Amino acid sequence: MKWLLPALALAAMPACASAEHAVRLPAPTFDVIDTAKSRVAVFAGGCFWGVEGVFEAVKGVKSVTSGYAGGTATTANYADVSSERTRHAEAVRIVYDPRIISYGTLLQIHFGAAHDPTQLNRQGPDTGPSYRSAIFPQSPAQRQIAAAYLAQLGKAKSFGAPIVTRLETGAFFPAEEHHQDFMRRNPNNGYILRWDKPKLAAFRATYPALAR
Repeated sequence: MKWLLPALALAAMPACASAEHAVRLPAPTFDVIDTAKSRVAVFAGGCFWGVEGVFEAVKGVKSVTSGYAGGTATTANYADVSSERTRHAEAVRIVYDPRIISYGTLLQIHFGAAHDPTQLNRQGPDTGPSYRSAIFPQSPAQRQIAAAYLAQLGKAKSFGAPIVTRLETGAFFPAEEHHQDFMRRNPNNGYILRWDKPKLAAFRATYPALAR
């Protein structure tokens, strides 16, 4: 949903919303052992505020940045992305320690708790391609793991509807500063209370061993 509001009011309101439930999914049957100290993952799944909030609570995650992926640098800003003509998706860039949490486990959280991968070009009440479900692999290994997990979940019929998540390419661009750490900095925001805090609570309840 888009709001036609003055700029100050728009800045004070959440940009988007996502499903506030979690699904207990099986771990990926195909994953890799990685002894590097740091890796990057980029996921899209509706509102970057809520997705960011979930992954900030994951063990082994060092940092999460909200931003845009799939379009060009010149349109990587909230006003342009909201036009739904930029090819960007609201996304998060996750820096993680693969010795603590694997890429496959991050995917398990993304599909199981961070968003609903069966919603096409939307999450909850927010519609448009910028809210699509997508994965932006940062290496051939990540692409292989993601493709295998999508096939695993599809074969197991883990959801009540087909998974619509896309594997995409494209650079990541950080969002404006006021979007960063939004849930943590604005815990009493009405939209955060309605959508994102319940989602974070559901993640903690469903995947307690993965939460800090």
